[in-house]
Amino acid sequence: MALNMTLWRVADEHLEQLPVSPLDAEQRLEDWIWKDPSILGMELLLIGRQVQTPFGGRIDLLALDADGNCVVLELKRDRTPREVVAQLLDYASWVGGLGYEDLAQVATKNGKGSLDESFAAKFEQPLPETVNSSHSLVVVASELDDSSERIIAYLADTHNVGINAVFFTTFKADGAELLARAWFKDPEEVEARTSHKKAPWSGLWFVNVGEGRHRNWEDNRRYGFIGAGQGQRYSTPLKRLHGGDRVFAYLKGHGYVGFGVVDVEAKMIREFVPASESKPLLQLPLVAPLAAENSDKPDLSEWVVGVRWLKAVDRDHARYFKGIFANQNIVCKIRKQETVDFLRREFEVND
Repeated sequence: MALNMTLWRVADEHLEQLPVSPLDAEQRLEDWIWKDPSILGMELLLIGRQVQTPFGGRIDLLALDADGNCVVLELKRDRTPREVVAQLLDYASWVGGLGYEDLAQVATKNGKGSLDESFAAKFEQPLPETVNSSHSLVVVASELDDSSERIIAYLADTHNVGINAVFFTTFKADGAELLARAWFKDPEEVEARTSHKKAPWSGLWFVNVGEGRHRNWEDNRRYGFIGAGQGQRYSTPLKRLHGGDRVFAYLKGHGYVGFGVVDVEAKMIREFVPASESKPLLQLPLVAPLAAENSDKPDLSEWVVGVRWLKAVDRDHARYFKGIFANQNIVCKIRKQETVDFLRREFEVND
């Protein structure tokens, strides 16, 4: 059954279905993604647009993920399912052979400057010595039909091809145009099917604790939690963490500052009571001045995960070495063995 998306507006306790507004040109999707790839829900560094291949084709968008692997994004446009998937696989046969020099040249031609500098600025870590050890494919469409779904599912499920599809639907409400996104398959599921191409997961989680008006590491350390919010794209990743998960806290600009075990899964900040306290967190003295902002709005509130810190240090004693794994994602898996060995040693972690 072809994927479809419906949105409702809640009005006086009644639901009003919003009318779908046909996307007038998928070129707009390409423009939006090129300007802000985060609308895909993926952390990507876009390095090329309409990338010319040696056999006359043009890849709509070419990107690198945080592991330095290529991601090919191809818009369905008005092509048949057979045509778009065949084109994508054709491009993949070429992209799979690209090395550092090739990718650096693509980035330069598309105004991205130095590939190393762009990568480091995006992911806050050096470009891996080995790039493009694997690649993945994404069909971008304003709608998906049965045939497209069937072909993509067959390639992904039967042959472990790293292929997926994301579709966008536009709606109209009160004169405004709304854009909604849905993935055909869970991106993490697709990643897991092809994870044999990556370094094995260490079983340890990276958490970007960040600092600002809404959160502060000293609050995290004192009351036993990590937090993120002011938008679902920031708070939702916290829901990947479950009781018993082992996490390392990373503070941008300093390094790793804590190691602990999750003991309370993600909840809105107003509902969180630290294990060492009898009062809710928001009734306790906090360094972050605006921790309570939007605390009554699930989509915008700070969300927190309770952590029993086994070892935590202040920012001046953060653990770091040049080339250590770091990422701008809120939550992700640590795979880099050099970083794992360092963190185990510095934070006295043993199994």
